[in-house]
Amino acid sequence: MKLHACNYYKHETVTLKPIHSAKNTKPRTIKSCGLKQDLQGQSVAVIGLGKSGRAAARLALARGASVLAIDQNQNLGHLEKDSFFEKYNDGLSLRTILGGFDGELLKDVDVVVVSPGVSVESYGLACLLQSGKRVMSELDFAAQVIPRSIKILAVTGTNGKSTVVTFVGQMLNHLGIEAFVGGNLGNPLSEAAFHCIALPSSKPKFQVAVVEVSSYQMEIPNKYFCPTVSVVLNLTPDHLERHKTMKNYALTKCHLFSHMVNTKLGLLPFGNQHLNGAIKGHRFNLAWIGDFPGVKIDTEAKTASFEVPAVGVVSQLQLQNMKVMGRHNYHNAAVAALSVLGLDIGVDVEALNSTIEILRTPPHRMQIVHRDIQGVTWVDDSKATNIEATCTGLMGLKGHKCVILLGGQAKVLNGQESNGFEKLIEPLNHHRCVITFGYSGVLIRKTLVNNGLSIPCFAVANMKDAVNHARRMATNGDAIVLSPGCASFDEFRNFEHRGMVFQELAFSA
Repeated sequence: MKLHACNYYKHETVTLKPIHSAKNTKPRTIKSCGLKQDLQGQSVAVIGLGKSGRAAARLALARGASVLAIDQNQNLGHLEKDSFFEKYNDGLSLRTILGGFDGELLKDVDVVVVSPGVSVESYGLACLLQSGKRVMSELDFAAQVIPRSIKILAVTGTNGKSTVVTFVGQMLNHLGIEAFVGGNLGNPLSEAAFHCIALPSSKPKFQVAVVEVSSYQMEIPNKYFCPTVSVVLNLTPDHLERHKTMKNYALTKCHLFSHMVNTKLGLLPFGNQHLNGAIKGHRFNLAWIGDFPGVKIDTEAKTASFEVPAVGVVSQLQLQNMKVMGRHNYHNAAVAALSVLGLDIGVDVEALNSTIEILRTPPHRMQIVHRDIQGVTWVDDSKATNIEATCTGLMGLKGHKCVILLGGQAKVLNGQESNGFEKLIEPLNHHRCVITFGYSGVLIRKTLVNNGLSIPCFAVANMKDAVNHARRMATNGDAIVLSPGCASFDEFRNFEHRGMVFQELAFSA
């Protein structure tokens, strides 16, 4: 069957109407956890069988649906043969199709659930959406059965999502508030929803769902995913091979503000023109990251000032006791704290002050790995897969003398071969030296040297060579920092694999 592409992006700009009362809310039209088997007699197609897709398939089966599981990757295993799905292997409830498939199959199902790794331009999804077929993101499908009593705190942005979500989870845990932490980070929301279905009770297992949300999860507008607090941390060029333009990228990110409830607190970076245009038409209580109403961070005084009168927040957070590396993490902690205050769950800033010293970054985000016998600190920032993430990390290293490792597969945008590595020259010039490696290593070195880098810069073949050279260059008190600014696929499976190899090399003699 030949599938025709349809243009799904259609946007209308209207005037933003701010809300001034935290009491102005609307009920979430979401089923409670007590409704088991609510999809009995219906068929659900799940497209994309990665972690999120598998979790959505299990949730659909638990809700009583028959499931058609689809993925173009022929090397995946059939779900019917997976012990995880053994109880549903009756020959009727579950069917897996790998590789090519007949698009007519999607016309016959009741619901199509799309994993975040699947574009709406594939599988004929754009046409199905325009035809009125019930097509849902995995996130929205899960939110449909999250109880109303659970408040959702949702975080998106080009960089920093996982760290802020992790900080929020650590704050809530330290204060004794049960929270689910996941989404694009770790556990899919469908896993939380599955436990609601499997273990229904009058009191949900957790009070808050802290959800990292990628732009891919919002390409299909959500109806049931209704955050109390929504955060867009930043927006810089990335994923444009999928979103095409920065305007589309910003509009997709701002779908997060579409169906807010309760306090309706929305945090945005101050001064981003793309986001300023994209929020028009959304109704929520606006707070700026970097201005009032919102939060201002003083990295020298190590304090964060909050002023959001619309939701009754006026206070100051003390950041002096933070133990994680990088000044940018003052910003991450401040945004996390304001987000928690916005949930209106009985937490005040005094309680949050007690959580600052226990905060720890997730793996591969400015993670202090090791201090060796030569007095050198090894730092894994492998998650820095683009220039902006590396720049943020470098800006947070002021006061440290470091050997910086850059390299991998550079993300080329708009025909610019360097993809902007010259932006790193000013922060790099404060450090010991730069070592570039991997597929784009020579190009990165050329870009830096030709644009005024004043410290030594060496190009080597791979990361092992880079680590060996860094060990020779670093002196007592220095740090060796892997913050590549590139994708990892030239040498590694993903950024996690790259970080783990770096950590193994750090501990090697």
